[in-house]
Amino acid sequence: MSKSFTMRDSLAPRGLGRRQVLAGASGAAVAIVFAAHSAGAEDTPHKFNSNSKERKVMDTITTKDGTQIYFKDWGTGQPIVFSHGWPLSADDWDTQMLFFLGHGYRVIAHDRRGHGRSSQTGDGHDMDHYADDLAALTAHLDLKSAIHVGHSTGGGEVARYLGRHGESRVAKAVLISAVPPLMVKTAGNPGGLPKEVFDGLQAQLAANRSQFYRDLPAGPFYGFNRPGAKSSEAIIQNWWRQGMMGGAKAHYDGIVAFSQTDFTDDLKKITVPVLVMHGEDDQIVPYADAGPLSAKLVKNGTLKSYKGFPHGMPTTEAPTINADLLAFIKE
Repeated sequence: MSKSFTMRDSLAPRGLGRRQVLAGASGAAVAIVFAAHSAGAEDTPHKFNSNSKERKVMDTITTKDGTQIYFKDWGTGQPIVFSHGWPLSADDWDTQMLFFLGHGYRVIAHDRRGHGRSSQTGDGHDMDHYADDLAALTAHLDLKSAIHVGHSTGGGEVARYLGRHGESRVAKAVLISAVPPLMVKTAGNPGGLPKEVFDGLQAQLAANRSQFYRDLPAGPFYGFNRPGAKSSEAIIQNWWRQGMMGGAKAHYDGIVAFSQTDFTDDLKKITVPVLVMHGEDDQIVPYADAGPLSAKLVKNGTLKSYKGFPHGMPTTEAPTINADLLAFIKE
């Protein structure tokens, strides 16, 4: 990657596949939250159930390698577990968590190791560790019949968790703008992005992480670089805030994890119902080489495409995404 990413850059112009994506920027993160009313508050009950009397209040677990994982656990009812994307935190799901809490669900989200308020470990930043940490959390909370929702890198985490740890605690799964099956270009994945794209991301992160974390949400992540798009400074700043909370080493290594991990075998093992949601104008994880392929690999998958929606659609299109998630969960 010969030049730094700027907010005017577009990773995947409309209609282009991965090979035509500009090598100036990419990423695999999750979307930033709006206020709760923008997530369909008109349909959301205003009374939230408290679980403070039923479960001991705590906000971290310690994994077998000594890593502390921060999590939020609100409400009662069927659990919905949210896995965020690179380089963000559980806060990225606030809009969805409030929405589903208001609809009577127990909502849980954690900060991945090296991200947010979890330990800034020097190693273990790979999909196996991500999946093992998620398994440790679900076991600690003794979750049953859970719905797992992963966005971007979080979708990879969910796929690896199911492939590696099985489905005994899981009822359904949702992959939103997710990185599976495989992002990087290989002989078996000719439509992927060249490895040089991701090498360039690491170089930009190492050179000026703060600027990089400003430019990405200001540009293609939310589609704010599209003609006529209405940019939101609050959303951009919230993305930057979450990114800068995490560790540079975790984020640097995480680029390899989300780009070079092949989830094909994980997807083939999944038998629970899976909803695959992907925006057709996703400039970060281009639509054609992601969502449709994942939906075909799982045994019981449904693909829902969104014309014109960006990678960060859980934020910019929260009412639509939340309504579709709720409909799938209630099926």
